[in-house]
Amino acid sequence: QVRLVESGGGLAQPGGSLRLSCAASGIIVSIYAMNWYRQSPGKQRELVAGLHPSGNIHYADSVKGRFTISRDDNKNMVYLQMSGLKPEDMGKYYCNAWTSREDYWGQGTQVTVSS
Repeated sequence: QVRLVESGGGLAQPGGSLRLSCAASGIIVSIYAMNWYRQSPGKQRELVAGLHPSGNIHYADSVKGRFTISRDDNKNMVYLQMSGLKPEDMGKYYCNAWTSREDYWGQGTQVTVSS
């Protein structure tokens, strides 16, 4: 059984930082495209950052220079380091593991940015 469990969300002040974690079981994260998506109120779920098995990384323009996605193969975990947080970064963040045949999602972790 595949499980993706996100953690690390919470309340941060504008300009602050949070580190999201995604603990994976039932899959090996290094062979999946591991992605972080964000669902903000009234908006469609959007891809924030993606890490391909090759090591290629993609960031949404809105988070470039502020967010960093990384992977720890020994721990089978994926992270999203978020810095310089803005109110528009608020939302529920989901970890996603994808191949052309498989698509797994976690339950999400809420990020609130407010002073």
